[in-house]
Amino acid sequence: MKLKRLGNTGLLTSDIALGTMIFGEEGPRGTRPDDAERIIHAYLDAGGNHLDTANVYAGGRSEEVTGKAINGKRDRIILATKVNFPMGDGPNQRGLSRFNIMRAVEDSLRRLATDYIDLYYMHCWDYNTPIEESLRAFDDLVRQGKVRYIGMSNFKAWQVMKALSVSNASSLERFVAGQYQYSLVMRDIEYEFVELFDSEGIGLTPWGPLGGGFLTGKYKRGDKPEEGRIAAMEDDTEEAWHRRNTERNWAIIDVMGSIAEERGVTYSQVAVTWTRRQPTVSSVIIGVRTMEQLEDNLGAAELELSDDEIQRLNRASQLPEMYPYRFIESYSRKKVED
Repeated sequence: MKLKRLGNTGLLTSDIALGTMIFGEEGPRGTRPDDAERIIHAYLDAGGNHLDTANVYAGGRSEEVTGKAINGKRDRIILATKVNFPMGDGPNQRGLSRFNIMRAVEDSLRRLATDYIDLYYMHCWDYNTPIEESLRAFDDLVRQGKVRYIGMSNFKAWQVMKALSVSNASSLERFVAGQYQYSLVMRDIEYEFVELFDSEGIGLTPWGPLGGGFLTGKYKRGDKPEEGRIAAMEDDTEEAWHRRNTERNWAIIDVMGSIAEERGVTYSQVAVTWTRRQPTVSSVIIGVRTMEQLEDNLGAAELELSDDEIQRLNRASQLPEMYPYRFIESYSRKKVED
């Protein structure tokens, strides 16, 4: 597995991270703790060093399972977790207030059975709390040695820049990582975030490289699934069937299938590898339920797509151009060149 810098830091992360969202979750979607532990060990044995979880995953069980699995291996691992979403019924058991952050980090440290978190994310923007308060609390955690790096997830572009400006003005810790959904079927972040992250030294740690399972190649045109993750999605979610069942997306599947057949690899490996190759991506988060899925996804670590193959995938999955922005950018560049 290859190593990359996390954004503009000196921290080296494996370019494939293991997401643990469903570890310890009850029900058919979840992975039992003993199976999850074996998956984590297999991932580490394969050369991975980046585990991603959150306090809200499986109601805290994901952190507990992860903490137990890394006992005795902690110094090899970049351990990431998050804070914001509700962890109880109380009004202050959610959000990015200092009150909640300081309590939540202690709870996460206890569940993870560690005394520090390598990468601590704000899980989403909190409209009720001034970003100055949240950043000051995160900065204090870094200075206390409980957190080493900080990141954000699901912020809008203006929110990222507002946070960075506050950090700069007040000499507070800056975000070094950003976590967003990103895949061949979900490229919307390219409109603003890729250039933003490149400019500000933030590493992209994308999740959902398989498009909620759509890019595994198991779905067919006109054949609406009756089971699986996509079938279970509500109509207003990004991964709902009616959002996946488009001609653009089927064109992507056709190109992926052609490349997979030519290379003797799986659709999943093509999808993960494409995401690995994108600008500013530091580590792609794979979410697996079984050991078989892990082994399949990890096959992407050894796959190198050619520039021509990347371009074929790019053409099939390209987004509509934002013409006004392109005109302004072209004009700006021209003036500089002149």
